[in-house]
Amino acid sequence: MGAPVLRPQVRDLVFQLFGRPVHPEFFDIVAERRVRHGSYEVVARITRTGHAISWDNGKVHLTEVTTADEPLPQRRLLFDCRLRGEHQYSLVCSENVHYQTSFQVETLPPEIFLHVHDEILEDGAKRGMLHNFCPHHRLALAPLGFVSVEARPGCLFLTSFHTFPDEFTVIKTQSLIEMTHTS
Repeated sequence: MGAPVLRPQVRDLVFQLFGRPVHPEFFDIVAERRVRHGSYEVVARITRTGHAISWDNGKVHLTEVTTADEPLPQRRLLFDCRLRGEHQYSLVCSENVHYQTSFQVETLPPEIFLHVHDEILEDGAKRGMLHNFCPHHRLALAPLGFVSVEARPGCLFLTSFHTFPDEFTVIKTQSLIEMTHTS
């Protein structure tokens, strides 16, 4: 069990959104947290390749994943995009549920990458869920996975940072799920 969990290369990663649950057995999960708030539940998982976050209010179910080599079923796949550059996507899921996301993939100079990596470590110690992966050798910088779930009245903010030290690359995702109530 002491073997390091190897991260894939960034070029192999995709961002996907499903309109259904995706079974956790499809992922190499390294950390998990459940959050119940009002009428919905969020299950945030940090995986070897990024994250798998599920949101369910009993009528609408969304699962957002960053993945590489997990062969996921394509049923109810709502959005599928290679993790490259910057992208935005929005979807009206129902009359009362709206989903928006954006992600950025940034390759940085080594000294700036180290600074950003340290900031993620510091922030992760204060809030959210942080996983420090094993580096591939003892002198290497450990990759990080960080997921923050912030519930506010009528909306949910999801933020993730995933670092890939061998490539000096940081992937940041931000998602917003807005819930409106009808009279």
